[in-house]
Amino acid sequence: MSKETATGPLAGVKVIEMGTLIAGPFCARLMAEFGAEVIKIEPPGVGDPLRKWRKLHEGTSLWWYAQGRNKKSVTLNLKAPEAQEIVRQLVKEADVVVENFRPGAMEKWGLGWDALSKVNPRLIMVRLSGFGQDGPYRDRPGFGAIGESMGGLRFITGFPDRPPARVGVSIGDSIAALHGVIGALMALHHRNVNGGQGQFVDVALYEAVFNMLESVLPEYGMFGMIRERTGASLPGIVPSNTYLTRDRKYVVIGANADSIFKRMMRAIGRADLADDPALAQNDGRVVRTDEIERVISDWCAANDLDHVLDVLEKAEVPSGKIYDIADIVKDAHYRARHMIGEHALPDGKNVMLPGIVPRLSETPGDTKWIGPRLGEHTGEVLSALGYDEKAQAELKARGVI
Repeated sequence: MSKETATGPLAGVKVIEMGTLIAGPFCARLMAEFGAEVIKIEPPGVGDPLRKWRKLHEGTSLWWYAQGRNKKSVTLNLKAPEAQEIVRQLVKEADVVVENFRPGAMEKWGLGWDALSKVNPRLIMVRLSGFGQDGPYRDRPGFGAIGESMGGLRFITGFPDRPPARVGVSIGDSIAALHGVIGALMALHHRNVNGGQGQFVDVALYEAVFNMLESVLPEYGMFGMIRERTGASLPGIVPSNTYLTRDRKYVVIGANADSIFKRMMRAIGRADLADDPALAQNDGRVVRTDEIERVISDWCAANDLDHVLDVLEKAEVPSGKIYDIADIVKDAHYRARHMIGEHALPDGKNVMLPGIVPRLSETPGDTKWIGPRLGEHTGEVLSALGYDEKAQAELKARGVI
């Protein structure tokens, strides 16, 4: 598919991305994957720091090729008045601006909400930050790790006899990015369908994480209960845990639905527990958590992983091995659903990138191109604004682009 072909459910939506690293760029990436034209603003010479994060190939982060896909890279020094004017020109025709600078940075450059909404009253501005655009903590620097901690996720992650653990990816940033996309789409719908005007979407990382905490707050409010770390088990929902098999591998089993619990107990030779009326519902099983966990653990420890999975699959009990990335790449189901894609790099080698999620039946997303070279589209975008080659050369000489 050519770069010029506008397809997807967000075709016709123009997004200006003024973010770095994870939350803002991931938010814009999701819109780019579904057809939005995303113009990414990067500082000249260095670009988004993510270009140098994690493993590099020929000097460029492999992560960048996913995070930057389908975007147009334009270099602008936002501290320069000429660059700020270029942003305002872009905003005139834009639908969405995404930014994840510390609150006040955009205002310092004359590009805050008040200024940009005057340029384009129909603008939707997604503002992702550690603590939000107001409140006593607004000026604090806040990365995903801080949001995960203040949002309550870190405290309940890990084992009770060890310090709080982190998820192996920057989950707080990604959760915030997803909330940003949801907010942008709701604001666009309100503008386009309900006759509303533009508005800004304020996403704080800690609030996005806090929004994922299920019943933690009402349990505390009602009973004063502070949920603690419980390792791999799901507290208050029995049985749902990770178990070690005879061949020293791990299996996740979720037999917490009433009918599934009965099927599992029969499958592992414990019909007595399947037929025990005291265990017919979850609240009864919670009282006897230790007994149930011991039964399942002993059965898993006496059998190899493949046998455990075979028995549970036949009994229609949700279960699975814990995949590493090699398992994922080899898995037939991943391949069948096109979740492992290979894309050519400039040097001819291929890079594996994840497929597009979610899957839309009529207007699916697509990878039109992988993360671009720094400033690859600067000339194209500025030419469309009326800057000829001489004007662009002068801006480049002054370090504006």
